[in-house]
Amino acid sequence: MNQKKRIDILSRLRNENPHPTTELNFSSPFELLVAVTLSAQATDVSVNKATDKLFPVANTPEAIYALGVDGLKEYIKTIGLYNAKAENVIKACKILIEQHNSIVPENREALEALPGVGRKTANVVLNTAFGWPTIAVDTHIFRVSNRTGLAPGKNVLEVENKLLKVVPAEFKVDVHHWLILHGRYTCVARKPRCGSCIIEDLCEFKEKTEH
Repeated sequence: MNQKKRIDILSRLRNENPHPTTELNFSSPFELLVAVTLSAQATDVSVNKATDKLFPVANTPEAIYALGVDGLKEYIKTIGLYNAKAENVIKACKILIEQHNSIVPENREALEALPGVGRKTANVVLNTAFGWPTIAVDTHIFRVSNRTGLAPGKNVLEVENKLLKVVPAEFKVDVHHWLILHGRYTCVARKPRCGSCIIEDLCEFKEKTEH
């Protein structure tokens, strides 16, 4: 795909949604960190249902740590892998309290040192909470990048590096959200909705559908 086509695709996505953000509910970097940690292999909807009950009760490292693993599980047991996630969140709270004055660090290495936080979660927090031009590649972004030809790659890190290389600076902060939403609602996994896609004529996917 040539760069002009990439810019046209990103311009259309921006025109349709000038100020995109995550569909996870949060009101602080810490709430976002917890929500993203809980969202691994789970839907944003299921995470929001749990955190809408959890955060009014506990939304600081101290408050969640005080719940303990079993107390936290009561709030998140409707989410997949909740046992492991509860343990990771409690451990992360302990580290935030002891090493970071209960403040979420604006630093990739420090974030990735937290239990349950990998590169993708760190990218989401840096981008959404702190406005960094990072691009977290999940299954939606991986699919859209490869299917459209925007930034093909064999694995998520290849796609991330390609996007960082080819996406112009003016689009970098928001491209993560545009591609996730596009993959979630239009360029869906089994049968993409090409007929209602605003970038269909620019997309290089060969097996387009009519719907």
